[in-house]
Amino acid sequence: MQLSVIILNYNVRYFLELCLQSVEAAIKDFEAEIIVVDNNSHDDSCKMVKANFPNVKLIENKENLGFSKGNNIGVKLAKGEFVCILNPDTVVGENTFKTLLSFAKMQDNVGVVGCKLIDGNGIFLPESKRNVPITKIAIQKALGNDAHYYANHLNENEIGETDVFVGAFMLLKKTVYNEVKGFDEDYFMYGEDIDLSYKIKKAGYKSYYYGKTSVIHYKGESTLKDKTYAKRFYGAMQIFYKKHFKNNWCFDALVFLGIQFAQWFGKTNSTKILKFKNYALVSNNNQEALLKILSKPVDVVLDISKIKNNTQVIFDANYISYQTIIDEMETSEKNKNLSFKILPKNANFILGSHSSKSRGEVIRF
Repeated sequence: MQLSVIILNYNVRYFLELCLQSVEAAIKDFEAEIIVVDNNSHDDSCKMVKANFPNVKLIENKENLGFSKGNNIGVKLAKGEFVCILNPDTVVGENTFKTLLSFAKMQDNVGVVGCKLIDGNGIFLPESKRNVPITKIAIQKALGNDAHYYANHLNENEIGETDVFVGAFMLLKKTVYNEVKGFDEDYFMYGEDIDLSYKIKKAGYKSYYYGKTSVIHYKGESTLKDKTYAKRFYGAMQIFYKKHFKNNWCFDALVFLGIQFAQWFGKTNSTKILKFKNYALVSNNNQEALLKILSKPVDVVLDISKIKNNTQVIFDANYISYQTIIDEMETSEKNKNLSFKILPKNANFILGSHSSKSRGEVIRF
């Protein structure tokens, strides 16, 4: 088996359904498996998986075990030569895994392969490629300057070596994952992906950012919007430093200040939310049930180029491929003031996000 896709889920039933649809379409031409590990969700995520995706291996944890332990459970059961750690709030294209597996197999001593992540508006997410947060970089980030936190030696569309990837999408050999003992379970949330990336680097492997393939990540990287997040993030950074670097009193002091001023930093990093005047449904079907509940005028179109400015585009996945949806989101957002939602196949909901700082919106019909 070539690939095992590991998806850790917690209370994001609708995003998980869309994600699984896209993953199933992306693995249909080669031997692969999907493993969903559910961290005791209180919604009907598990019921949905059993009903709609009978070929998916579902693990139902009886408590929320955190990101590291949940993914480690999934990888332990994986049969693939490669594993892909994938967030449930992502959408992959039909060519995503084939392209990245082909690239990975051509590299010597390959560690992690990551790709270009875009938010729900089609905008590049800089956390797709990051540097090891050595003391100087971490202190700068604690003070609100993340210019050196991201791997800016490569532009968003290039291919090249990069040290740190985000846990929303990480492709690597299972043997490499096992060699470095997977995600460190001392981390509950945040920092696990940095730690894993760095362990793989220290083990002598070369990791690569592949910017010619894009994946939608609706959540994006959280900002320092409150003290709870700040405590978790900088608490994870303290664990990282204790494990891999010498203790640094200056860094510890700035961690404290970062937590105290988290709300102020959140205000400075706010993201503009796009407003729209009407909808455009890209479909060969009127989708009458959907149209009845939308609050603004709707144009049903086959040709995406005909869409007007200041429009929210709804892509019907019954009509258009996920790869095309991703491509159109990237190109269209640069030319027009558009926002986007997706109607999954045979679904009674649409979802999308107007901002990389929030998980987004689900509209049922």
